[in-house]
Amino acid sequence: MTEHRSKVAFALLSLAAGFHRQALAQDAAAAGHWRRPPEAIARLVEAPPPPSSSLSPQGTWLALTQREAMPSIEVVARPHHKLAGLRIDPRTYGPQLGSRVVGMTLRSLADGREVRGDIPAGHWSAPIWSADDRAFALLHTDDSGIQLYVADPATSAPRQVAGIQLNEVLGGAVAWLPDQRRLLVRRLVEGAAPAAPRAPDGPQVQESMRGVKAQVRTYQDLLQDSYEERLFEHYGRCQLAVVDPAAGTSKNVGSPGLLDRFEASPDGQFVLATYIERPFSYLVPASAFPRRTVVLAMDGQQVCELAKSPLRDAVPIGGVPVGPRGIDWLPGGGHALWWTEALDGGDPKAEVAHRDQVLVLAEPTGTPQPWFQTQHRAAGVDFAASGLAIATELDRRSRRQRVWRYEWKDPARPGVMLYERSTQDAYGDPGMRLRERSASGVTWLRERGTSLFLAGQGASAAGNRPFVDVWDLATDQKKRLFECAAGRNESLVGFLDAEGLRMLVRSESPTDAPSLVAIDTASGKRTTVLQFADPAAEFTRGIEKRLLHYEREDGVPMSGTLYLPPGTKAGAKLPVLVWAYPLEYTQASDAGQVRASPNQYLRLSGASHLFLLLAGYAVFDDASMPIVGPVKTANDTFVLQVQQNARAAVAALVREGMIDEKRIAVAGHSYGAFMTANLLAHTDLFCAGIARSGAYNRTLTPFGFQNEERTFWEAPDVYQAMSPFSHADKINEPLLMIHGADDNNPGTFPIQSQRLFTALKGHGATARLCMLPHESHGYRARENVLQCLAEMCGWLDEHCKGPAAGELRSK
Repeated sequence: MTEHRSKVAFALLSLAAGFHRQALAQDAAAAGHWRRPPEAIARLVEAPPPPSSSLSPQGTWLALTQREAMPSIEVVARPHHKLAGLRIDPRTYGPQLGSRVVGMTLRSLADGREVRGDIPAGHWSAPIWSADDRAFALLHTDDSGIQLYVADPATSAPRQVAGIQLNEVLGGAVAWLPDQRRLLVRRLVEGAAPAAPRAPDGPQVQESMRGVKAQVRTYQDLLQDSYEERLFEHYGRCQLAVVDPAAGTSKNVGSPGLLDRFEASPDGQFVLATYIERPFSYLVPASAFPRRTVVLAMDGQQVCELAKSPLRDAVPIGGVPVGPRGIDWLPGGGHALWWTEALDGGDPKAEVAHRDQVLVLAEPTGTPQPWFQTQHRAAGVDFAASGLAIATELDRRSRRQRVWRYEWKDPARPGVMLYERSTQDAYGDPGMRLRERSASGVTWLRERGTSLFLAGQGASAAGNRPFVDVWDLATDQKKRLFECAAGRNESLVGFLDAEGLRMLVRSESPTDAPSLVAIDTASGKRTTVLQFADPAAEFTRGIEKRLLHYEREDGVPMSGTLYLPPGTKAGAKLPVLVWAYPLEYTQASDAGQVRASPNQYLRLSGASHLFLLLAGYAVFDDASMPIVGPVKTANDTFVLQVQQNARAAVAALVREGMIDEKRIAVAGHSYGAFMTANLLAHTDLFCAGIARSGAYNRTLTPFGFQNEERTFWEAPDVYQAMSPFSHADKINEPLLMIHGADDNNPGTFPIQSQRLFTALKGHGATARLCMLPHESHGYRARENVLQCLAEMCGWLDEHCKGPAAGELRSK
């Protein structure tokens, strides 16, 4: 029966693909016309996705939120301001809107009881849980602004807190106070937006001082003039306030300002607040603007000023700002604080004995005391209630990590190094340290006795097999508490008890759609809590997945996942799309490790390239594309290495015996698009290419890109050699470029695709450029996602599936 359904599905898909090709030919000259991919693909794109789940902090409740598949173009195209790297909806005083929520259900994990959240369809946030599971907050956004709702999951539906309008321009607007009854919020400051001047106030003037280097990456949506400065101040300005939902009251804390960050102290006596200040910049986004960090009493009085940070436009490439950074409350210290300061001027090239120092401040009005120093860059501290502190330092050059043990209750005790490892070594990854929230809202390491809990992917040559370990620091021994069942892909969602013996996992297999399963680790009992439905099951059931292992010509191990379309017959010779993304590694041994999950269920969504399986194409997904070498010079051989990677991938596919060597296309998104254009310029391996939202001229990103830390003037030959734009005359395979017309990702501004297309057209190449209106780096609007997939299907049908594929591959 299953085989019959697969054959029927394949026949329908083939018929749909045929009609689709005819439609594309008829509409080829219809500029601006919305297109749809084969109807089977379109139906799945538009199908409702499974609900998202949110486990409450104490594991009592599971909130299931059902959203529409994606917003319409009308939502994505809503007018918005582009200010200081932010995109602001002027009607809501928040970020751009996304998909609507169409329903919410709460499920008690103790007895399985379900409570429907009585909310109308609209733009709702995910639940913001109180730490004791007693309540959750929701934010609702419409044209009147952002409103606050609060609900008791056991007894009442969400109800609006009257008189509270919120501002989310600079970040999340709501946090529970330690009493878990009141909320600390960013309130909207009423007032009309500045009117646009009839004429400019004056020219835009910027200055550079001799000897002061400001080597900044390429950003977009930056401030352009004094009017936009005033707009940024207006929309970002908010009022910190305490809201008591039960009493229906609110009280302002301090004065209005550009509040960037706020957090109450663990004892609830103070608020740590950071404000953005002038002067603003036209070269960097708001995240680099000057800041002032203060401690406020709950009555709004300033207790002290902790730091005043200047404009961060001169931070060295790969460096950090000078002065206090990462200021935060010490979780168990009442109102003690800690932070990190650079000892090397923030410059990774400086030769020093120690790069960073961590300090502790016992009282806001006291004197900070040094706690410990790190040889490499400090990368964070995790705290446990017992007094344990786990600190991490990272050497950017070698990509190596050191993990240390300290005692935050006894700062004088010397640190002990627990281990050192390569951060790129997936097989040796011990897992991340797990945290938990106390009922008062303090986030601690999950600790039982002398042991910590770890959760990892369990990477191996056979693929990922996630696990949870208990690590006894007293003996340095680990006990496996949970390991993914054989033949499945299972990962931890959260714990359901204080001891850590019951856990909720997401479980799936290549043939079983994901489900949420409660596991008792003592008895091994498994109870299915929720089974997710998959609307694509009837179409994807016949898809075959294979994990391929192969080697590059220089011996670097490689891998990738080959998907075969439903209905594939023995002996068939299929067209295939190779999808990849280059990643940098300092060691070949790390580059060759498998990071795939072959037992993961295939779920198609968004603008995924895997939808091409339903159009009759095989897909070689996540094909290894390592760039191996020292951090500073790895890109010297970028072009050579992507050629080697591509040759190895093609050879591996041909050895499988089911792939037509003359009908292999290559594609990628962002840096993968950059790779695609390079492969078409420098190899004869592919019959066509698809490049989505890429950057092709590295002289337009002169102060570095990806992990390249040299500037264009330090390595001009490397920048030119890596730029497909410089080799556009060598690209003679058909290339489809798709780009969001409103892309704000650093480096991939739309002009990158527009200029490469112009170069290709000028050299008589076969190329097509599709600019998706109102889209950024990823594609959100339903119409644009369907257009993207239609473009991809049509391009491959014309240049890869047809009998003439491969004729243009000779140089």
